[in-house]
Amino acid sequence: MSLSAPITEYRLTRLQFDRDRVIGDSQVRAEEAQLVAVELIDRDGRVGLGFAQSLFVPLPGAAEIDRIFRAEAWPGLEGQFPAALALGVRRARGGNVRKMALPFEESLQHALWDLMAKQADLPLWRLLGGERRSLPVYASGLDYHLSDHDFGELFGTARERGFAGYKIKVGHPDVARDLHRLDLLRDVTGGDRPVMIDANEAWTAQETIQALQLFQRAGHDIYWMEDPIPREDFDGLRMLRALGLTRVNAGEYLDLTGKRRLLEARACDMLNVHGQVSDVMRAAWLANEANVEVTFGNTFLEVGVNMALAIPGVRWLEYSFQNFDHLVERTFRMEDGQIHGSDAPGHGLVLREEARANGGALPAATRDAAAA
Repeated sequence: MSLSAPITEYRLTRLQFDRDRVIGDSQVRAEEAQLVAVELIDRDGRVGLGFAQSLFVPLPGAAEIDRIFRAEAWPGLEGQFPAALALGVRRARGGNVRKMALPFEESLQHALWDLMAKQADLPLWRLLGGERRSLPVYASGLDYHLSDHDFGELFGTARERGFAGYKIKVGHPDVARDLHRLDLLRDVTGGDRPVMIDANEAWTAQETIQALQLFQRAGHDIYWMEDPIPREDFDGLRMLRALGLTRVNAGEYLDLTGKRRLLEARACDMLNVHGQVSDVMRAAWLANEANVEVTFGNTFLEVGVNMALAIPGVRWLEYSFQNFDHLVERTFRMEDGQIHGSDAPGHGLVLREEARANGGALPAATRDAAAA
């Protein structure tokens, strides 16, 4: 094994299939999965995998996806060493400060770090310095658009499976509906585990205060409130934090620069990070300097367990019951409210050949089980 094998090839696989439920929050909804599996291949044939996801806009055909990737991503990858790209510190300037035409950024970080860890013959969480092998996982419904029946079924299943906490979507125009959901959650789960709420920026600071006070009067102890107000309202977030009604969890929608500004403003109790490995580890360093807890939001097929295991003080990983498991050979083991890192070199996910061949269409047995 060698860290000196450059990237020589790539493969792109367009994947499209129906979700098993409508997912979303107070601002958005999605009923279909639109993905690209991005595989980077080094000179020795090792493969690094990432998934690009278009949540709300249909992806173009495979030929156009390849054209965009070859024009915008491949020139910076071909012949380069994964470790140099993963660890390098670069600063885009001028017209280069922009997103790609398709959302390849996170998938490339996953693929590069996967390939780098495989070259080092280490699980990614160990390469990143992780010492523990598992951590608690909480159930997140992405449930805003579900009926009460489906909401209850989802979180009742989460209770049976032993998840360590629950997070629901709030921010409905009628706050009584949010309270109703909290009541329903308590009914189906027993009310003996932490409950988090996520408003996805639906409220003003004053609306947040009123909602939290309403929930408290009804006997709901909220463990954290996530993104209650717009991401850059640092003054409002700082005021909410000072009131101490619950923990303020923010930063999901901010890039690394925005997360630094959020921390400097002392405007959150918890910094929410997601999937881009290099950026997540840098954000975690900043949060550690500010003595702010890091929380881990959704990552594709829970690949973020690798970073979460390596960041001191991370107490949770989010799991949201998305029907992506059929895309990979195996998923991360979850039992007794804990998710475990993989012992295989790399981040632990490998694209299933059946998914590559059929464009991610759900196998017949999976469709039949879902229908039943």
